[in-house]
Amino acid sequence: MKTTIDRTANGSSADENRPLEDNLENRKPRKRFISRRSFLSKTIALGAGTVGAGLLSSIRTAEASSSLSPGDAALLRFAAALEILEADFWIQYNELGGIQDEEVPGGHGNPAYTEALEVIEDEMGDYIHDNTDDEITHHQFLNAYLVSRGAPPANLNAFRTLMGSTATGVNPNKIGHRLTNLTRLDIDTSWWTRYRDDSHNPDLDPNHVFPQAVPTLANSRHTAIPRTDADTSNPNFLQAIANTAAFHFPTIEQGGSSLYPSLAQRATDVEVLRILMSIGPTETMHFQTWSDVAGNAPPLTARDPVTGIFVTFPDLEVENELFDKALIMPEPCPFLSRSLPIVSIIRPTNTQGAAMGALRFLRTMGLFIGQSQAFFAYMTQLAQEADAATRGV
Repeated sequence: MKTTIDRTANGSSADENRPLEDNLENRKPRKRFISRRSFLSKTIALGAGTVGAGLLSSIRTAEASSSLSPGDAALLRFAAALEILEADFWIQYNELGGIQDEEVPGGHGNPAYTEALEVIEDEMGDYIHDNTDDEITHHQFLNAYLVSRGAPPANLNAFRTLMGSTATGVNPNKIGHRLTNLTRLDIDTSWWTRYRDDSHNPDLDPNHVFPQAVPTLANSRHTAIPRTDADTSNPNFLQAIANTAAFHFPTIEQGGSSLYPSLAQRATDVEVLRILMSIGPTETMHFQTWSDVAGNAPPLTARDPVTGIFVTFPDLEVENELFDKALIMPEPCPFLSRSLPIVSIIRPTNTQGAAMGALRFLRTMGLFIGQSQAFFAYMTQLAQEADAATRGV
């Protein structure tokens, strides 16, 4: 675990208030291999209403002189866009329940929400901080690498329009400038049983339905952060919000665990392959951590006073192997062919339609509720181009 600095630092740092895509030189001191002027001159200028043929034409024109193939650039650009989105919601979690310091500035914590998170894991603040820091470095590296190879980076600045939380602890400069929505989540917790099932693999059994660990999280909309200070007034409901976050964390990270090996199978450039295969395992480390933490969420039933929706978190300390919270290692399962022995693996890793599948997964979750059609058009185009990448000779 990283050593953190100043747990009480105020979150008003100007660095974090800048768009993350342009914050390449504001991390820990590093050797810069591209100039800021070069980076900005090659960054795609996006307007909320200008995403379309003009943007796609500019991407293809830039790639014509790139040393990366269009396919390899598309793979990295889609990954960078997802990491920007991931960093956006992790920053929201960190502002309210993590550690604010020079690595991850912004916000100053919500004491009640932080306490509820610590009921689940007493080191929750450190874990949230480290995960946030990791995702920021992922998108900054991927975008910088694209530019260093003459290819346009991913840029989502025009879409920073969502409200987010207004509760005590958030960075006030970020209110109304979020990319993601953490207040209306429909969380698919079937990964819990998918990784404990030794008989099925979604790559071989696409129609098999894996049971949900928390069924009520997957059939209605729930908030994973306090929307306002009113959400912190009822301790039972606030604990339900923290529990929701605890299950949202691994739900997101298991997606990255599968996405990177899925995309890597389409890469041509050996260095691009190396990047995808090096970042992917860190997402798996996140998933392993959070899947262990989620099992500690206290059993409870709560009603959302705003929406009237109920959520029930079951006790997962059970003997049933599909639900037992102690079984956090990937159970061996069929892979490639049922004629081969079962093996412990990441699943799924089928590359066909992987990018569009990831985008649909996030959209269904509700992470983008409130986003513009221009946002969906841009992200869909990035996903389609990544899925169209073909391994060359």
